[in-house]
Amino acid sequence: CMATFVYAVMAASSGVALVWRHPLADIAAREAAPLGAGFTFLCLASGSLWGKPMWGTWWVWDARLTSVLVLFFLYLGYIALAGAFDDPARGAKSSSVLALVGAVNVPIIKFSVDWWNTLHQPASVLRMGGPTIATSMLIPLLVMAVGFTLYFFALLLVRMRSLLLARRTRALSIARGHRMAAAGVGEGVRPGQGAGKAGPGGPPRRPPNPPRCRPRWTACISGASDRPRRRAGSTTSRWTRTIPPSSTSARPWAACGRP
Repeated sequence: CMATFVYAVMAASSGVALVWRHPLADIAAREAAPLGAGFTFLCLASGSLWGKPMWGTWWVWDARLTSVLVLFFLYLGYIALAGAFDDPARGAKSSSVLALVGAVNVPIIKFSVDWWNTLHQPASVLRMGGPTIATSMLIPLLVMAVGFTLYFFALLLVRMRSLLLARRTRALSIARGHRMAAAGVGEGVRPGQGAGKAGPGGPPRRPPNPPRCRPRWTACISGASDRPRRRAGSTTSRWTRTIPPSSTSARPWAACGRP
């Protein structure tokens, strides 16, 4: 069954992540959990659809069915526990322990039809005396088993690659933010000016731009008249510009340099 096979892969990856602390092992276990939960749900749903015409009921508390249902809850618990912590390392460690503890359920699912009297028939493929199923059904069964196994590994590799790329993108974004903050432009502040004071309940505000001065004139651009004129009563050739009184408070005259 793909449900138990995927859980065995997840438990093995969790063991490698705990013992050798290999980062890819933790990623493999994390990304295999949703796939295994999907396979288990399909197994339970299709079994109920098959059991209604064969057994006359949608569900019975059979040993095989109950143990597979417990397996489905173990998948959901692993997924929830892995994302329950702000620290990814703590979440990975806790979920790995849960996966190893839940691995006890895998042999229970396999031998439940032999240990208890259930509605399911005993093992007919993986048994000591060889398969008892007809060849016309055994060959298609094995072909589908190989196909679903390859499909699982293909999806697992795709999900692992996507997670690695997402983590790399996030790391690059954080590093870029740190570089911008160190250069003084992280919050839209010009280099060398520093950040503005934080507003109420918001990010730091950008300080106002300093008044700009036009070369060859002695007045600020802001608030000045567009046409230059000679200062009244002056015999010098210096040109000046008229600045309204209201603009002196917002943009002081001292901020402008001489040409």
